[in-house]
Amino acid sequence: MKSAKVIIIGAGPVGTFAAYCLAEYGIETLVLESESTCETDMRASTFHPSTLKYLDNLNLADELIEKGLKAPIFQYRIRSTDEVLEFNLQELDDVLDFPFRLQCEQYKFARMLAGKLDRHRHSSVLFNRKLINFSEGNNKVTLDVDHHGTSEQYQCDYLIGADGANSIVRRNLGIEFSGFTYEEKFFTLSTQKPLENYFSNLSYVNYVSDPEEWFVLLKAPSAWRILVPVPQTLDDKAIKSNDYVSDIFTRVLNSCDPIETIHRTIYRVHQRVVNKMRYGRIMLAGDSAHLNNPLGGFGMNGGLHDAWNLAEKLDGIINQKNDEDLLNLYDRQRRTVMNDFIQKQTIRNKKMIEETGDANYSSEWMRMRNLHENENERRDYMLRQSMTQSLINEAAIK
Repeated sequence: MKSAKVIIIGAGPVGTFAAYCLAEYGIETLVLESESTCETDMRASTFHPSTLKYLDNLNLADELIEKGLKAPIFQYRIRSTDEVLEFNLQELDDVLDFPFRLQCEQYKFARMLAGKLDRHRHSSVLFNRKLINFSEGNNKVTLDVDHHGTSEQYQCDYLIGADGANSIVRRNLGIEFSGFTYEEKFFTLSTQKPLENYFSNLSYVNYVSDPEEWFVLLKAPSAWRILVPVPQTLDDKAIKSNDYVSDIFTRVLNSCDPIETIHRTIYRVHQRVVNKMRYGRIMLAGDSAHLNNPLGGFGMNGGLHDAWNLAEKLDGIINQKNDEDLLNLYDRQRRTVMNDFIQKQTIRNKKMIEETGDANYSSEWMRMRNLHENENERRDYMLRQSMTQSLINEAAIK
């Protein structure tokens, strides 16, 4: 039977980051991943300043920054009038060590860390290992794992489920995952076409409001990515068809130019938070514990913040012999942040992007215009959007 102090299920960005944090604390950690490599998932591409600070504490920030694009400016645009509200994180260079978002595909981060974990004396990553079941007893967690049809057993002191929205760990525990699923599907397209040529003064991060068809434009190192909502009733094959994709680009770019894509993905979007992130010696982190719409780039970053927080707590328990009640504090802190900030803010972001931008004083757009004009309110907003304020709030929870 193979064993480690901590076993993590899932070698995505959250699982690999949690493992690296733990390994740096000198805690023997093993990551089990069902796939043959770190998944090439194009959905998340934004690393917030608060996350970059965590990475810098582990001497990881510079290496990741070299792989990405610095995006200090993010924009909100009204499609019908071309009105633009621009926010520049460099205004916060007095409080942020990294006053920009980093645009970098999440799989590059996960693969970077997986390589480091394999070279780390306190950790390793095993692929093609699918978790089948687990049980807790005698201060241990025992796992049954399938490896190409062969049963393997593992044992650990603590288990972390970082295995995504369809988490086997969460489902086997029977933990409630309350919330809702949006009616529309979300469709992501990636193209190497220089989309900045179709807009005036386009930033690397853009949210474009329209009640009929809003969209998001993000620049990653490999491509421009566009996110649009599509009706739930449409068949996936029809959505991915060349004709439908061509129609999307014609409407979004106001041009009939042919646009080649290198990636097309359809996914459902949820707003959900588990009713607990700790179950004895088993913890949840990332998408296995909370899901939100992508408008703001909070999903992956929230998971990375889970990983940092949980690694600190396990260091306190394993290395410093502190009480296991620290794991209850992890649960309180991270679920509170998710419910009180990230869920509310992402819902508000979606409401705003669905508006026309008309001069309605009760609208999200009018609120945003007023906020943009006020320096103090603008700074406070950017502190929230950079997830800096959520970590300040987290630290105040005892």
